[in-house]
Amino acid sequence: MEQHYKLFRVRELADNDEDFVTTLAETFIEEVSVDADRLKKAVAEKDYQEAYQAAHKMKPTVDLFELGVLDVLIEVQDWGKFTKTELDIKPQLDIVITAVDNALAEIKSDFNL
Repeated sequence: MEQHYKLFRVRELADNDEDFVTTLAETFIEEVSVDADRLKKAVAEKDYQEAYQAAHKMKPTVDLFELGVLDVLIEVQDWGKFTKTELDIKPQLDIVITAVDNALAEIKSDFNL
């Protein structure tokens, strides 16, 4: 439990209300998986604006659950925001997606979702 994510800030936000913690975990699963797919597609298609929007939307949740890749996610966001056509952002994207996938699997298991 809590190998690929941390619940400290989530519990703090929820004031240790475990039902609310579970609701936040469910929301993480629903929202972040969709946003990660959206981000992967945008980067593959070099849709800079869409990549920026998807990464920007993911930041608060990735930060709240402390996935440890916020700085890398910001690099992906800035790639889109500033249309960095000369930069290959795929390695950074892979780091973010791996962290998200690991957290998703672990949260699903930990919360029986």
